[in-house]
Amino acid sequence: MIIGFMGLLGLCVGSFLNVAIYRLPEGKSVLFPSSHCLTCKTPLRWYHNVPLLSWLFLRAKCATCKAPISIQYPLVELICAGLFIFVALREPLAEGVFLGLVFALLFALSLIDFRYKAVPDGLSFPALGVALLSGNVLVSLEHALMFAGGFALLRMGVSAFTKKEAMGEADILVAAIMGAILGITLGLVAIYLAALLALFAFYLLSKKEVALPFIPFLSLGLFLTYVFQTPITGLIEVYYG
Repeated sequence: MIIGFMGLLGLCVGSFLNVAIYRLPEGKSVLFPSSHCLTCKTPLRWYHNVPLLSWLFLRAKCATCKAPISIQYPLVELICAGLFIFVALREPLAEGVFLGLVFALLFALSLIDFRYKAVPDGLSFPALGVALLSGNVLVSLEHALMFAGGFALLRMGVSAFTKKEAMGEADILVAAIMGAILGITLGLVAIYLAALLALFAFYLLSKKEVALPFIPFLSLGLFLTYVFQTPITGLIEVYYG
């Protein structure tokens, strides 16, 4: 029952995030105008906008002009549903809803960062707010401020050393989210994993002129650390005796 509810909630969240992914980077409202075909601009009827099912029944084509509908729509919805279900298997319902929403928002931010190399505050600040609510608010806020402050100092130092802007404000917000959810020790592990993944990707793409965004790696580091937090904690305890 709970798993089914979380899956449906994830599909609905993914449907909303599909709109946000396309509109927010262009400074458009996610509420107005209503959902419409990007090609012929025809407003969608409610049965054209059912998460996942509408894409399947329409055979990935607009009902009016038959223009193809990107596979991104069902993929984002399915991934968000999977995130909610995965968290529901590990957490009580309330915490699961908050964490599922945080991971879904970070997934959307990662897609936007890959595509536009810029992150809208309309998603990053809500993600931080939900992260603070996912646990003990005061403790989460303390850890979030510590990580945000550390990243801000790191940004200033690296920018001064390289004489160009290093990282962005959104990276600081995601670091705060990492601290709020994971705490200090696991948060540092997540940042370390994110740095390793970013370095590996940079090595693979070193011969191509590609600007790598950092938020996808921070988000992946956070999620992997959350998934494997028990063995990671065990290794840390063994290492430090």
